[in-house]
Amino acid sequence: MTPVVELEGVCKDFGAYRALDGVSLSVRPGESVGLLGPNGAGKTTLIHIMLGLITPSAGRVRLFGLEMPAQRRMILGKLNFSSAYVQMPLSLTPRQNLRVFAGLYGVADPGRKIDELLERVELSEMADRPTRALSSGQLSRLNLAKAMLNDPQLLLLDEPTASMDPDIADKTRNLLKRIQSEKGIALLYTSHNMREIEAMARPAWAHWVRPAR
Repeated sequence: MTPVVELEGVCKDFGAYRALDGVSLSVRPGESVGLLGPNGAGKTTLIHIMLGLITPSAGRVRLFGLEMPAQRRMILGKLNFSSAYVQMPLSLTPRQNLRVFAGLYGVADPGRKIDELLERVELSEMADRPTRALSSGQLSRLNLAKAMLNDPQLLLLDEPTASMDPDIADKTRNLLKRIQSEKGIALLYTSHNMREIEAMARPAWAHWVRPAR
């Protein structure tokens, strides 16, 4: 079975600063993998490399057996991304935001898909209010709905519960577990919190992203 993620000796330098130093890992279909490390360890940089937003200084990146960045266009149709640090336009409603992304992703029958996702993430009642009215937990769930629009085989999740109250973080993790169980998708989940990594669905393992020296 072809891994959905294969990283071999990935390094990233920003001038004289080495942000990543020889990261290697593999993620199988349906597997949940945690990237664990302190702030500044390079977890977000690694996610950005897998999205093709930046190129590694050394090493090899393959997703779904395809080379990144050479086959980026084919790869991006099979994955999606959610982060607590990425904000949608606050003046638009959740429904409008999802419709914009559905257009970018080429989603067929976007109205039906958006209604289905809003219900799944428990945002139907907020769907037509300004996004600025949403709480932090609701914003995170809206980001997850966005990330599910194209039915991805892999979800890249960058600190998806950052700055949340514990009960809201638990609710978000439970939602992720349900999505993974129902869809059979792979999750790559970054956090600096070991307990959070341990709380994610099994099978799971933690890959320690150490700060580069």
